Amino acid sequence: MKENVGKHCLVCNRDEDQVPLLRLDSGGKMLWICPQHLPILIHDPGSLAGKLPGAENLKPPDPKG
Repeated sequence: MKENVGKHCLVCNRDEDQVPLLRLDSGGKMLWICPQHLPILIHDPGSLAGKLPGAENLKPPDPKG
């Protein structure tokens, strides 16, 4: 039996056998994102609404610093 059943990118749904995954802890849940989609989390987190709890409340960083 596979030990890490359920590990998959919250954007593309690929699992750890297909791509490396980074762990996110959010709302008491463990979620996963692949490096290809990490920029979405950083630069456009609101687009993950419905996939990442609270994403609609996240703002991208201010480019002015």
